Amino acid sequence: MSSFVIEGGHRLSGSIEPKGAKNEALEVISAVLLTDEEVKISNVPEILDVKNLILLLEDIGVQVQRLEKGSFIFKAANLNEDYIDSEEFVRKCARLRGSVMVVGPLLARFGHAFFPKPGGDKIGRRRVDTHIQGMVNLGAELSYDQHFRAFYLNCRKSEGKHLKGAYMLLDEASVTGTANILMASVLAEGTTTIYNAACEPYIQQLCRLLTAMGADISGIGSNLLTVNGVDHLHGATHHILPDMIEVGSFIGMAAMNRSSITIKNVSYSNLGIIPECFRRLGIKLEQRGDDIFVPSQDSYEIESFLDGSILTVSDAPWPGLTPDLLSVMLVVATQCKGSVLIHQKMFESRLFFVDKLIDMGAQIILCDPHRAVVIGHDHRITLKGGTMLSPDIRAGIALLIAAMSAKGTSVISNIEQIDRGYEDIDLRLNALGACIKRLD
Repeated sequence: MSSFVIEGGHRLSGSIEPKGAKNEALEVISAVLLTDEEVKISNVPEILDVKNLILLLEDIGVQVQRLEKGSFIFKAANLNEDYIDSEEFVRKCARLRGSVMVVGPLLARFGHAFFPKPGGDKIGRRRVDTHIQGMVNLGAELSYDQHFRAFYLNCRKSEGKHLKGAYMLLDEASVTGTANILMASVLAEGTTTIYNAACEPYIQQLCRLLTAMGADISGIGSNLLTVNGVDHLHGATHHILPDMIEVGSFIGMAAMNRSSITIKNVSYSNLGIIPECFRRLGIKLEQRGDDIFVPSQDSYEIESFLDGSILTVSDAPWPGLTPDLLSVMLVVATQCKGSVLIHQKMFESRLFFVDKLIDMGAQIILCDPHRAVVIGHDHRITLKGGTMLSPDIRAGIALLIAAMSAKGTSVISNIEQIDRGYEDIDLRLNALGACIKRLD
């Protein structure tokens, strides 16, 4: 198990550029399974989750050519249909969260696919009901394989079955669920209407790639998508957006370390409410073209609601705040002036890392699995270094931010979790002035 040794208290300066968006990458790379022609994707983040998905596609038979760092050509011409029904394939999928994204394309292309319970972060239950119900709505038959411990979706034309367009109202605006259903429906017969669809930039980008491949999709950017099925998709070229979670993480690092940094090429128009949420914590941000400049602040004061009540920061479907940034905002609030209630609605275990912050000297009241009240120190009391374990990607980066601002030396183990979402994070932060050493 690898670890970071962090010497806290170093001010940051300079500029940093976010890598490509992990969540978008997992979707658009899976979409290459929908065509036998070449798909070129650039700005691919070369992080653990994405690398593992690419290895999984290669196991299926996808030809992968790495042109340069972050740029790949995929060609899914000669796929091994027997392999996708194998125990080895199901077992690999069960270990990789991003593998859920291959189910829709495989079902659309071959008419059958296993759906194992996905792996990934241990942050509470992650339902797959939306995915599966959407595919059943499209005509797939559902069964459960006791030996593989996985659901099986079957819509083989050779057995007289086929995917047909349908109207569906999703039970939740699931990003991955919407993506999976969308990819399954582009090759279905007739028209599919997806209401209460997720409309995050990741979904909009997936729609743009699919459209470039020949799909017929309308309503992009809204929660009502209409898909007219086509017979064939062709190759295309796609560029992945910068990762908004990295952007928010860098804003948090600058604030916690009272540092001045510039975050380059952030695709500001696709950040939604993120900049405003940090401003409500008292952090000053300046948009400079497509960059964000975060000036050094000795103090940042949390806003109250107009009636004087304590500010609540909570996650919500787009254009609300992404749940992936709540851990970062919670850490930032530990050194603010004022108090804030952090309400993590989606996952019931994502706030359990706060006990590590309390050990470091933060004032946090964990009300229940979903809510925590943070009383800011206003930098009067510095967090102290400690020994920690990263439970998931987002808690891991939050603990790293805390350690960078803490007095003394901290050790964070299980950093493979951080590597799953942040490419070369130690090298990139050290270039800003941080002092992070990786131990393997």
